[in-house]
Amino acid sequence: MRTRPMRFVAVLAIFGLLTACSDGDDDTASTDETTTTVAEMEDTETTEAETDDSSMEEASDIVDTAVAAGDFETLVTAVQAAGLEETLRGEGPFTVFAPTDDAFAALPAGTLDTLLADPEGDLADILTYHVVSGEVLAADVVGMDGESVTTVNGATFTVNVDGENVSLTDAAGNTVNVVATDVTADNGVIHVIDGVLLPG
Repeated sequence: MRTRPMRFVAVLAIFGLLTACSDGDDDTASTDETTTTVAEMEDTETTEAETDDSSMEEASDIVDTAVAAGDFETLVTAVQAAGLEETLRGEGPFTVFAPTDDAFAALPAGTLDTLLADPEGDLADILTYHVVSGEVLAADVVGMDGESVTTVNGATFTVNVDGENVSLTDAAGNTVNVVATDVTADNGVIHVIDGVLLPG
């Protein structure tokens, strides 16, 4: 009669041991899951940081910005032909008054072909006449009414401000309009003009 309670106690002891082991396994699994989750979060944060760094490295210089805009194919071709591409990819900063493709197309027939035939002569002079050292934003330009601006070429053009309209008068007496402003690049800024400036 006394052996039965002992057997019952033994069974209870074994059941308790098995339950404790099961709880331990659950705790271990829970710990593993937590560890995995933390690791995954760290991997995600690392990936996001790398993505942010990559985005920062994708900033464009003046040449790339002009290419991406799509309205300056002739200008980019001329810059490359004149050997000025490396300069405009440099540290800068530069301000470029950029004629559109339509502006170049409006030149007298044969003018562009003649310029491209002598890329390091008149073409280079005309292109550098569109570049100013330093970053001159639209807010600066509107405060320059009547002022002469010295270009990288060494020659000057005059800024004209009439209300919200800004135009530039070149050394040859031609006037072109500024039609868009503050196209920013990582080494300067582009202002779009509807004509080609001539240094004289």
